[in-house]
Amino acid sequence: MALYNFKKIMVVPTAKEFIDITLSKTQRKTPTVIHKHYQIHRIRHFYMRKVKFTQQNYHDRLTQILTDFPKLDDIHPFYADLMNVLYDKDHYKLALGQINIARNLIDNVAKDYVRLMKYGDSMYRCKQLKRAALGRMCTILKRQKSSLEYLEQVRQHLSRLPSIDPNTRTLLLCGYPNVGKSSFINKVTRADVDVQPYAFTTKSLFVGHMDYRYLRWQVVDTPGILDHPLEERNTIEMQAITALAHLRAAVLYVMDPSEQCGHTLQEQLELFNNIRPLFANKPLIIVANKCDVKKISELSEESQKIFADLSAEGIPVIETSTLTEEGVIKVKTEACDQLLAQRVNTKIKGKKVHDVLNRLHLAMPAKRDEKERPPFIPEGALNRRKAMEVDTPKRKLERDLEMELGDDYVLDLQKYWDLMNEEEKHDKIPEVWEGHNVADYIDPDIMRKLEELEKEEELKERAGEYESDEESEDEEMQEIRTLAKQIREKKQLLVLESKEKDVHGPRMPRTASKVEKKKLEKEMSNLGLDMSDKNDSHYALQARRSRSVTRKRKREASAPPTSKTRSQSASRPPRDQSGLRDVKMVKKAKKMMKNSQRDMNRQARKGESDRHVFDLKPKHLLSGKRKSGTKDRR
Repeated sequence: MALYNFKKIMVVPTAKEFIDITLSKTQRKTPTVIHKHYQIHRIRHFYMRKVKFTQQNYHDRLTQILTDFPKLDDIHPFYADLMNVLYDKDHYKLALGQINIARNLIDNVAKDYVRLMKYGDSMYRCKQLKRAALGRMCTILKRQKSSLEYLEQVRQHLSRLPSIDPNTRTLLLCGYPNVGKSSFINKVTRADVDVQPYAFTTKSLFVGHMDYRYLRWQVVDTPGILDHPLEERNTIEMQAITALAHLRAAVLYVMDPSEQCGHTLQEQLELFNNIRPLFANKPLIIVANKCDVKKISELSEESQKIFADLSAEGIPVIETSTLTEEGVIKVKTEACDQLLAQRVNTKIKGKKVHDVLNRLHLAMPAKRDEKERPPFIPEGALNRRKAMEVDTPKRKLERDLEMELGDDYVLDLQKYWDLMNEEEKHDKIPEVWEGHNVADYIDPDIMRKLEELEKEEELKERAGEYESDEESEDEEMQEIRTLAKQIREKKQLLVLESKEKDVHGPRMPRTASKVEKKKLEKEMSNLGLDMSDKNDSHYALQARRSRSVTRKRKREASAPPTSKTRSQSASRPPRDQSGLRDVKMVKKAKKMMKNSQRDMNRQARKGESDRHVFDLKPKHLLSGKRKSGTKDRR
């Protein structure tokens, strides 16, 4: 579990938001109605309460900020140095100090004005004192604008920092940029650090977690370090230096013998010697990465001598490849074992171990003679054990079968089914769909019939039954095809012509479009149709029929209507029955209509379009001051 949780720090509002929040809270939470005919002590108390409430709100909010942000002197040195590198310790302390001063100033302003208000002799005086007090508090907070903005940026960055526990078991990766540190952490943990073929891909600390010997380990990936003096190192490199200095971890110094990282082996050794003081009292392993490109045995004698000297000093050198995963597990095991051994030794050397050892006593009895004393088992127990032994062989369990057969083992639970007929155990279980057995509806000869059908189709294809020979068509058919082709081409031209027209003009629906009779006859004759017998054509008949329908019929003399339904036209059914097939369908439609209207009736609405609000602001609910116990009607 992480030692510090910076994600719980509350959001720091800007100066303007701070003032708006506090003043609106004062307005909402304190009385708002006062009259000049009230007694003077009541008026003074009214305005004093507002000043004290505002001061208390400011005080609580600023105290929350001061307590949430970590104090650099109280937290672990690793986090203190990391915050100094990232945010500048002086600037951070100055911002928190200014917030503390602002809190004290606001408290003093409130105290002074409350004292003055005790001597206010009129409502006007008290009101002006209250106004001045709130104004001075807001002015003090406005001056903290830059400090509040800086602290909000620090809060956002702190919340994004990885949760590193400085006291837990840790593996720390360091070395030149682009030597394969991030690839290593991706292999041994569930972390997903970005890996790119250029330097300084990793710009901050990354943490991954893994399990070894039933213990949780954290692996820290640091940004690359360059070989130059400490004063010249930038913020990215200083994060790695801070981690090396303060974390009790096993250090994995990653080197690139192939020199693909852009730095020679000699430069990597110089950096190692430069930062070696930081490795004091920590398990250290040299990881020669990228052995798939070049192994140590393939290097020149000078380069091999570098690794030989390191091994002679007692520092393990392990070849790895994060691409082929060769040696990765070996490095992980070696580093973890070394760190565990060191932690145990440290605890044994400490003072606490004596308190624990005093409570423990291990008794080791000494031999008194050479006589053999085997364990004694009572005769009754031996007899019972013999009585329990049976001649029948022990039943093989599924686990025994699995170990015996290996990959050929298949779990078969049907053999244990208790059925009257043992032969039915492995029968296929019928598939039932909607209460019917699917097997009852399958023809057992379906595959044979399908083969016969396929053979018949093959014979028909060979006979040429499906082939359409264009040469066998007569002249009339060819003429129809030519005419149809011309009609299709003409249709496409008309479509293109309509697309080129002004699309923004008024559009008529398709039903309302009319084609002139003469134009139609002319186009059809151009396409080759005989238009001599046009009076009996379809469009001429349709035109005559439509004229006869539109012509008014003479009203026949009839008796006056006796009811409303009688007065309607006999050819036109009522609207609630039009489009309905029979009485059953009419009932169903009415039932659906009532069901759809039910929600509207619940809301006291006539239909979906009913938006009528009888009274937007009922006076009995919204007039006057809200007092205690009257909020439930809002």
